[in-house]
Amino acid sequence: MTRPARHPHRWGAVLLAALVLGLGLLLGQPAAGHAAPADPGASTALTASAGAVASTASVSTADPGKPGPQGPGGPKGPKGPKNKNAGDGSVNVSLDGLTDKPSTSVTLLLTITLLSVAPALLLTCTSFTKILVVLGLTRNALGLQQTPPNQVLAGLALFLSLFIMSPVLSEMNDLGLQPYMNGDATAAEAFTDGVAPLRTFMLDQTGDDELELLTNVAHRDLPKDRTEVSLSTLVPAFVLSELKQAFIIGFIIFIPFLVIDIVVSGALMALGMMMMPPVMVSLPFKLLLFVLVDGWALVVTSLVQSYNT
Repeated sequence: MTRPARHPHRWGAVLLAALVLGLGLLLGQPAAGHAAPADPGASTALTASAGAVASTASVSTADPGKPGPQGPGGPKGPKGPKNKNAGDGSVNVSLDGLTDKPSTSVTLLLTITLLSVAPALLLTCTSFTKILVVLGLTRNALGLQQTPPNQVLAGLALFLSLFIMSPVLSEMNDLGLQPYMNGDATAAEAFTDGVAPLRTFMLDQTGDDELELLTNVAHRDLPKDRTEVSLSTLVPAFVLSELKQAFIIGFIIFIPFLVIDIVVSGALMALGMMMMPPVMVSLPFKLLLFVLVDGWALVVTSLVQSYNT
């Protein structure tokens, strides 16, 4: 029996085909430890996102001066007011509503200074000196040494001075102090405007003789008008005028009490009572007369009316 003829090329082709098929199956399966994507579209989106991130990183690092594409950011905060000068690098600070008012420290310093010189101003620039001298002379005319006490007379003189000077002080406050506190006037302007009412008051109460005397003592030329007198000359001239008027008023007050002393001393001489002090006898009559004529009211009225010129 004859054997069938063998075909060696046929078996070789079969083996080659099987080898190619096995390699294809091996290359088509996923690597171990990694799950295959369930959705083909998801793998495509993931690949696109990775490409976008890579392109953004490459652009941003390539040239920092040029703006590149920006990714999605968070919510933006509120924007501040725009500054017109932001482009030129300057800073614009607005101080609207603020004025040139003196600070608290300056106001406190001025208050302390005013309080320190207040006694001198009270004695030399107001009616306090004249009133106190007249009240003291009235007490001496009555023959009383410490009644009323000095504190009582000083307190009465102080409040009478405030009563007389109140229009002047109000005008000084309106013209000088308030504009300076509100920032409408400088310190020099406030002083000039504020001292004008006080200057007018002192000029009205100062005589020409005192002004001429102080001007000659200071070796200065006499001004053409009395309103041109400097404060350094006006203040002492005003004090001299006040003392002069106070002594005149005191002399008038002394006359009736002097008459009582003469009458009492003559009566004691006639009675032969040489050892009896006349003051002890005349004092009750002086007090009686002073009370009957309401002496304190007369003195205070005279003092106040002496400034109504």
